Amino acid sequence: MRHEARVVDAQWVGSRRSGWLLAFCLTMLAPLAATAATAATAAAPESALQTRLQARTEGFAGTVALYARNLDTGREVGLESDRRVRTASTIKLPIACALAAEVAAGRARWDERLVIRAQDKVSGSGVLSEFTSGESVSLRDAMVLMIVVSDNTATNLILDRIGADAVNEFMISLGFEATRSMRKIRGDGTQLKPAEGWSREGDKAENKRFGIGSSTPREMVRLLDLLEQGKIVDPATSRELLAVLERQQYKDGIGRKTGELRVASKSGSLDALRSDVGIVYTPAGRIAIAITVDDMPAIDYSPENVGNRLISDLTQILLEDLK
Repeated sequence: MRHEARVVDAQWVGSRRSGWLLAFCLTMLAPLAATAATAATAAAPESALQTRLQARTEGFAGTVALYARNLDTGREVGLESDRRVRTASTIKLPIACALAAEVAAGRARWDERLVIRAQDKVSGSGVLSEFTSGESVSLRDAMVLMIVVSDNTATNLILDRIGADAVNEFMISLGFEATRSMRKIRGDGTQLKPAEGWSREGDKAENKRFGIGSSTPREMVRLLDLLEQGKIVDPATSRELLAVLERQQYKDGIGRKTGELRVASKSGSLDALRSDVGIVYTPAGRIAIAITVDDMPAIDYSPENVGNRLISDLTQILLEDLK
């Protein structure tokens, strides 16, 4: 009987230990299960949004890279968001940020004058190419023209003043691996000048394909986010740069159907490419967007370019769902 009692006691103790172990495991696993459930719930809207974006791009004759983030809620979505893309004129936003950093460091002044020589003028967007040779423009006004009317001559004057390498060094200081200024602008397809003003990055054979600059949608949104946080040089400078972006006159992409909503953006275009980066200020939050459409087969510089319309449609989907 004593032997049997010891067996029963041992079984009872073992049962108690097994029960305690099971309870302990369940207690430890419960938070993990809850976290997984929360993550699954949070991922569901992004998956639905991504499906809508993919459906809109299906069958499009070209490649699409996109990243967007609601800066207030943290929700984000992307399609090929880390693909390194040609920037076209959206590189003018990093150039403006780097210029502001040069001024803050005392290596340039906003009020200094840049003389416009005949050899400085390049075709394409902007107004400085129409100025009389020998006239001058302030560094601040050159920056404003570079953004507001995407002035190519103003951009080259700025790059002559600070150097494309300074732009890249500032991007590196922000932790950006893909956003690089490669060279000065040659003009449009009707009157191209020889390529010059190469940065060290632009001199690399593997970077020639990017033209004047490279980036990724994710890095462009990150740059916009830093501006919103007041971290490009300082809060006052960040606000000034955002105010200039709001005055940009090309609204064929992100700003095409945004109505009365505030939009701070910078667009770019090449024969086969349309790109746009910007922030739309909505009641549901500040939506930062970067979209590049490339490899389009037809050349069309009208506002009805299919790339512009695609960027607009994708923006509308983001504004509806990224809350």
